[in-house]
Amino acid sequence: MSSTEQPRAAAPFEVPPSGRSRAGEGETHRSVSLPGLTLSVRGRPGRRAGLPAALYVHGLGGSSLNWSALMRELADEVDGEAVDLPGFGHSPPPDDGDYSVSGHARAVIRYLDASGRGPVHLFGNSLGGAAATRVAAVRPDLVRTLTLVSPALPELRPQRTAVPTALLAVPGATGLFGRMTRHWTVERRTRELLALCYGDPAAVSREEFEAAVAEYERRLALPYFWDSLSRSARGLVNAYTLGGQHALWRQAERVLAPTLLVYGGRDLLVSFRMARRAAAAFRESRLLVLPDAGHVAMMEYPEAVGGAFRELLGETDTGRG
Repeated sequence: MSSTEQPRAAAPFEVPPSGRSRAGEGETHRSVSLPGLTLSVRGRPGRRAGLPAALYVHGLGGSSLNWSALMRELADEVDGEAVDLPGFGHSPPPDDGDYSVSGHARAVIRYLDASGRGPVHLFGNSLGGAAATRVAAVRPDLVRTLTLVSPALPELRPQRTAVPTALLAVPGATGLFGRMTRHWTVERRTRELLALCYGDPAAVSREEFEAAVAEYERRLALPYFWDSLSRSARGLVNAYTLGGQHALWRQAERVLAPTLLVYGGRDLLVSFRMARRAAAAFRESRLLVLPDAGHVAMMEYPEAVGGAFRELLGETDTGRG
C-alpha cells in the first residue's frame, strides 16, 4: 500500500467483512423471521452435546463472519451462534427503520426470547458491544456472562483516527464519501478497512483478503448498504448523548453478569485508555489488553481472547451452567 493512500484517515466504517461464504466449513446458516425483522444467524455447534449457548454480536459495518475464528476457538466450551444485525451481513433492514443502539439491542432480545436459548454467554464488538451492554442491563435473565471486545462506549475525547467513522452520522456524509471514492477499486476499499481495524494488516493472508474483497463487493451492491451504515452510526452517536438511566455508562454499572473486557493497544477507533474506566464501571469485570491488537481482537488473536474467556468461566459460578 502506498503512503499516498492514507487509509486510516479515509476508511468509511469500522469492521471489515471477512470469511469465504455464507456458511463456512463446520458452520450453519439460517434466516429467522421475527415480528418486524428478519435476522440471518450463523451457527457453530458445540463439539459435544449439552454445552451452554453463546451469542455473538458484530460491530458497525461488520457481520456474523467477524466471529468465525472465535466461534471455532470456543467450540469446546459453547454452542455458538452469531447474528447479523438488521441491515448488515445477510439481514435485511428492519421494518421500522430503527438503527439505534436500543433498536439493535431489541433485535438481539427478540431473537433470544424467540429462540429460547437464554441465558447465553453474550459477546459484542464495538457497536455490538454497546448493544450487548444494553441487553445485559435491561434483561439480566438473558445473559450468563458478557464479553466485550473494544465496546463502543462514550469517550469524552475520541481519538483523531475515529473521527471519520463518527462523521458517517452526519446527514449526506455517506453520499459525499461515495462521490469522493467512486474511482476506488474494491481491493483498495478493503485495504483501507484492514488498515483501520487491524493492529497489523500485513498479518491478513492473501486468501483472507480475497474473501474479504468478495464479501465487501457483495455488500456494496445492496441498495440499503450506505443507509444502514449511516443510520447505525447516527444511532451510536445519539446514544452517546443520552443521560439518566439510558446512558450507556450508567447501564454498564447495572450489569450483573461476570464481564470480560478486551482492548487492543493499537485500536484506532476505541482507545485502550478506556479500559480503566470500563473495568471500574462493570462491577464484576476482568480485563485483557492486547498491546498489538487493533479494533477486532477476536479476529486477530482468537486464541488469546478464547483463553481469557475460559478463565472467566473457570472463575465464575455461572460460567458452565
